[in-house]
Amino acid sequence: MNVLLLEDDNSLGATLKSRLDKEGLPTTWVTTLDSAKAEIENINFSLIILDVGLPDGSGFEFSKLVRKKNNCPFIFVTAQNSAEDRLKGYELGAVEFIPKPFHLKEFLIRVKNVLQNHGQDRVELSGDAYIDFMSHTIFDGKNKKQMSAKEATVLKILTKNSPNVVSRDQLLDEAWGEDQFPSHRTVDNIIVQLRSSLGEQAHLIQSVRGVGYLFKN
Repeated sequence: MNVLLLEDDNSLGATLKSRLDKEGLPTTWVTTLDSAKAEIENINFSLIILDVGLPDGSGFEFSKLVRKKNNCPFIFVTAQNSAEDRLKGYELGAVEFIPKPFHLKEFLIRVKNVLQNHGQDRVELSGDAYIDFMSHTIFDGKNKKQMSAKEATVLKILTKNSPNVVSRDQLLDEAWGEDQFPSHRTVDNIIVQLRSSLGEQAHLIQSVRGVGYLFKN
């Protein structure tokens, strides 16, 4: 998990970064939109925490770039907390809108809930590579590949259970259901397609002879 914090208040920014780091959430703290834009060009973040009123623009406008660039979840933390502001924030795709001032413990709880509930939509791999389950895409560090719905389902089962082995029967039950009757060969064919889409990251899906597969990131 890695967090981008965009907050121009030095005292609050330092406090939030310190607490997030202590909670095991490595945080990059920036104070301007230009700095934040530079960071998302180089790093795929798990969560972005945004102020709205900034010295060089609006966090609302930056959130549009976030959605276009990497579609990771974002939270607004701001003193601009009128009903209109909250509505605009949620319309832009925010998963939380936290008005200032706030209780630090509540803030941390909300951040952890977002990461827990939305983190499964995206899996970070080595380098710049990632899996985005919301858009059914895999970026292997060089190329972006589109997955079918079934491929995305199988891969999500593997990542969810990582690093445990998932049997072919379990994959059939969870991805196809008990009322359908594909064979183990169907699972193997999906795995071949996923490895091809993963490119240089193909080694992350490992075969366990006679049992099934595991995802080891």
